[in-house]
Amino acid sequence: MTPRVVVVGLGPAGPDLVPPAARAALAGVTRRFVRTTRHPAATVVEEAEALDGFYETSDTFDEVYRRIVEHLVTAAREGAVGYAVPGSPRVLERTVELLGERAAAGEIELEVVPAMSFLDLAWDRLGVDPVEAGVTLVDGHRFAVQAAGRTGPLLVAHCHAARVLSEVKLAYDEPPPEAIVLQRLGLPDETVTPVAWGDLDREIDADHLTSVYIPSVAEPVAAEMVRFDELVRTLRRGCPWDREQTHASLRRHLLEETHETLEALDALETAVPGVGAIDRPDLEAPVELDEHLREELGDLCYQIFFHARLAAERGAFTVADVVRGIHDKLVERHPHVFGDVVATDAETVLDNWEAAKRVAKKRDSALDGIPPSLPVLARALKVQKRAASAGFDEPGGPEVAFADVAEELAEVRADPSEDEVGDLLFAAVQVARRLGHDPEAALRGAVRRFEERFRRVEQMAAEAGVDLADAGIERLRAWWAAAKDASAPGD
Repeated sequence: MTPRVVVVGLGPAGPDLVPPAARAALAGVTRRFVRTTRHPAATVVEEAEALDGFYETSDTFDEVYRRIVEHLVTAAREGAVGYAVPGSPRVLERTVELLGERAAAGEIELEVVPAMSFLDLAWDRLGVDPVEAGVTLVDGHRFAVQAAGRTGPLLVAHCHAARVLSEVKLAYDEPPPEAIVLQRLGLPDETVTPVAWGDLDREIDADHLTSVYIPSVAEPVAAEMVRFDELVRTLRRGCPWDREQTHASLRRHLLEETHETLEALDALETAVPGVGAIDRPDLEAPVELDEHLREELGDLCYQIFFHARLAAERGAFTVADVVRGIHDKLVERHPHVFGDVVATDAETVLDNWEAAKRVAKKRDSALDGIPPSLPVLARALKVQKRAASAGFDEPGGPEVAFADVAEELAEVRADPSEDEVGDLLFAAVQVARRLGHDPEAALRGAVRRFEERFRRVEQMAAEAGVDLADAGIERLRAWWAAAKDASAPGD
């Protein structure tokens, strides 16, 4: 028999607002649960098992809700269970949403008995018709996401703590002048209080029956992203150059902007090695380098939005689909953060990532999916890492790579063919890999250092009134040594 779960709503306030249908449904089952005993009407659920303990033993609300659902499903396998939740079950009740997913998969039979929601009392106290006003209901725990691009009015629920109110308050660059805070609606001590926006998290003593009404917003959350998307749309319609572009014609621009961004990153790393490290928040880069990187990231962002706009015109996908897709993929590919997989170091994370990618993309070989257009050093590193993650790697540290380089160098001396030189370069990539370096970045740094030192040598030759071609090897060596000595520390 399919496990059966009966969900009832307790209404927004005391026992007097619990509907008779909910009481009858609870009477029809022998085992009852209540999500939290902190609700004013929880006492109507007789002989109920409280699930408050999950809040105390879980790290996140999402974990709380998933554990509650698993507990209910397990209990239902022994007989139908009743489950009482605050308000109305279909309004901002994540556990009911998760139970619905289980029901859709055929794992359980789900019956939902609706009740009055806190929303009904909120509209009355505010004197607002939510349909006419176009009010958007937002979860305070996900405010920055759900309120993105919306100018109001908004009703923010689940504002149970000062930190939630702080996150709501700080989400706006240009905040509204005030908000209306609603607390304990339907109870004798209910309050409806206008509050200046800057005092939202200072004057309000938040509890689990607190919500915030925002009549209007001048600049919505993520307004800059929304404005930028609209700008790309406008340029596509109104600019002759933008109108002529295709995915193929934009390819070189994407490549150019990528390389210019890499150049900005190199300049930043050269000036302040390790800047951006999570354990070195004290590292600060020169303002002009940060501004340069910001500008280049903007140019790169434009290319991404442009391609998404072309796709939207074809009815393929939008920039929202792009962001949603990468969001969901990152969650899926990080089970050590969002699931129960254990990964204590970066190498394990990368191995798990590649394994998940092979399964998701149904690849036959560990080397499938490596773009042939990658710069050759980056491609060589990618090939080596993929092969190593599949188990094709000799155990040992850098000494293994050093031995391979020595062997390949001897073969080049014996046969100076292009193939043998290629093998030597590939072996050099293995040295970088085993030492934890990016060969592309390492060679780029070596080229930069050579350029800087060569320019110093040119300057020395000019000061001596000698052409480089006539300087002689001994003088060139001396100038080169002097140029290296003049290099900045770490250069």
